[in-house]
Amino acid sequence: MSFPVATIDASALRANLAVVRRMAPRSRVIAVVKANGYGHGMVRVARALADADGLGVARLAEAVALREAGVTQRILLLEGVFGAEQFAIAAKEQCEIVVHSPEQLDVLEQFAGSHRFVVWLKLNSGMNRLGFRAGDFAAAHARLQRCSAVSLIRVMTHLSSSEERADVPPVGASKAVLSSNARGGDNSLPVGSRGDATADQLRLFDEAVAPLGLERSVANSAAVIAWPESHQDWVRPGLMLYGMSPMPGKTAADFGLRPAMTLSTHLIAVQDIGVGEAVGYNGIWRAQRPSRIGIAAIGYGDGYPRGMRGGAPVLVAGKEATIAGRVSMDMIAIDITDLPSAKTGDEVTVWGEGLPAERLAPYADTTCYELVCRVTSRVPLIWKGA
Repeated sequence: MSFPVATIDASALRANLAVVRRMAPRSRVIAVVKANGYGHGMVRVARALADADGLGVARLAEAVALREAGVTQRILLLEGVFGAEQFAIAAKEQCEIVVHSPEQLDVLEQFAGSHRFVVWLKLNSGMNRLGFRAGDFAAAHARLQRCSAVSLIRVMTHLSSSEERADVPPVGASKAVLSSNARGGDNSLPVGSRGDATADQLRLFDEAVAPLGLERSVANSAAVIAWPESHQDWVRPGLMLYGMSPMPGKTAADFGLRPAMTLSTHLIAVQDIGVGEAVGYNGIWRAQRPSRIGIAAIGYGDGYPRGMRGGAPVLVAGKEATIAGRVSMDMIAIDITDLPSAKTGDEVTVWGEGLPAERLAPYADTTCYELVCRVTSRVPLIWKGA
């Protein structure tokens, strides 16, 4: 098999969900499966995560696709819905909705159907993307309380910088240790912590919602790992479920997570080149010694970033090498000079098991979120452990 494949490990997804539950044992879990399950295949991911307390998607079309596939779990629409037609579809599909704007409130108040929505009222605590500002939040809540189309209200916010934490707790730390590490023994952030923005957001959220006595949701993946005081009633992990770390300088393994996707291909040719010879478009890589170059069947047409710089690691038959030259649409070149046994047909892992996506992302000036989401439709998803 020479073409690239993305192997998705359902057992890793389940194991990562178990890690979330160990880190946030008193919280219920909304597993975020938007963007085609972060490129892993939304429907199959949803089935693998059937033990989650609900699923989070960004858009109504994603929820409809899940329902059409027979998924019956709670579905939360993280961007909410817009206009009377979308509200009617959300009601039909039994979706819970985020309300974050006056326009959504207006349409909800005019909803004429018999369905009663579970509404997650969103506070803009500093991300300045979606949500009611603190001064408008109580009034929005009061309107929801009076709205006949609402059966239950929960409150939520989204953290902008929860990965910026210098004191990330170790795997296996007790809840007491986690809390102490996160806040400091005197209930203040430790000296040198870069978490001021998150601490401010948590403080603002608490001040705004404490009088309401409602269920709360704050934590994304980074906050699940590094901000235990943010766990509250519901957590909303995304990236960590797929076995990648949101924390700078840390890999998934540091937190007991397993990569769910391994993107791999094979060598389809080997070239022997002399000193000074160039490889690939525009000759941006030239041999400094007699070299062997392996050509692997993967490129930006498959989602491997064209901007990936030379020196980015890959595994050839389980041994590390680096790419050489510019990424093509269908191929990459790999310097296998120091792997004398490497040959045509050998498996090449570009990220996943044995090579965390977190290591690759900096070479393309991006994040592992984007790496997995950009894998294109011509790459088949092969499931194991389902």
